[in-house]
Amino acid sequence: MNTERLVAMVNDIAAFFASTAVSDEAVASIATHLKRYWEPRMRREIVAHLAQGGAGLSEAGRRAVQLLADAATAAGQKGASSGASAP
Repeated sequence: MNTERLVAMVNDIAAFFASTAVSDEAVASIATHLKRYWEPRMRREIVAHLAQGGAGLSEAGRRAVQLLADAATAAGQKGASSGASAP
């Protein structure tokens, strides 16, 4: 999917949730929306875009995508530590 389109979509969602000010609650709501309604591929692409600097993302969008990135990292670490041992 086109990264510029993903950035625009995140910013639109961020504008909806953070219409007056960027708050932790608004950022969490944006991240929840992305996790619930975006395909895993879209989430991976926007997280990769953030890792490359996140050009064009609003402050709220950047913070929400960072939450997704942090959750993905934590899930990967949890999965790696819970079944990696041999019998």
